[in-house]
Amino acid sequence: MLEDDVASNKAISLATFGFGTALGVIRALHVDEVLERAYCTETRPFNQGSRLTAYELVHDKIPATLIANSAAAALMKTRSIHYVIVGAYRVTANGDTANKIGTYSLALSAKHHGVQFYVAAPLTSVDLSLSSGNEIVIEERLPKELLNTCGGMGEQVATSEICIWNPAFDVTPTNLISGIITEKPNLYFGRGIHEDIFSHFK
Repeated sequence: MLEDDVASNKAISLATFGFGTALGVIRALHVDEVLERAYCTETRPFNQGSRLTAYELVHDKIPATLIANSAAAALMKTRSIHYVIVGAYRVTANGDTANKIGTYSLALSAKHHGVQFYVAAPLTSVDLSLSSGNEIVIEERLPKELLNTCGGMGEQVATSEICIWNPAFDVTPTNLISGIITEKPNLYFGRGIHEDIFSHFK
C-alpha cells in the first residue's frame, strides 16, 4: 500500500506519505526550476503547515515563507502570486471539493485577485455518488481545539462560556476551481469532472 501511495503521489506530480499531493506539485515545480518561492499557511488549529509543511519545504531546500492563515488575502494583493495549490479528501461529481477548513477562503481570495486555484487529489478521492458538495457531511471537531493552544493540548486562552463552531473541513465549489490535478500524467479535470475538458498544467 505504501508503494502504491508513493507511486500515485509522484504521478500526481504535485503532505501524504512520500512525495505528496499538493506539496508534490511544489516539489515538481522546484525540480523543474520554475518555482521562485512557495508560501505555506500555518493551518490552524493544529498548525500542520507550521509543523509539517514548513519543515518539508526547508528540508527539501525549497525557497519558502510561512504565513498566518489570515494573511493569505493580503499576500495575494501585495505579492506576485500565480497559483494556489491545495489538496482534497473528497471530490464530487460536479467538481466541488472538500478539504481542510480554510480552503474555501483561499479559493475566494484567489478568485478575487485573479490567481489560479488548483486542487491536487488522487482519483480515489473522487466520489461520483455525491452530486455536489452539499451532500458532503462536514465533521465538527472538539471545542477544546479552539479554546486551548496547540490544537487543544495547551493552555486555555478563551473563556469556557463562549460557544464554539469548529468544522474540520469546508467545501470549495467548482466555479472557484481552475482545475483538479490527478495522478494521470500532467492532466487535470477542468470545471466539473463530468466534462471532457483536459489540459496540461503549466
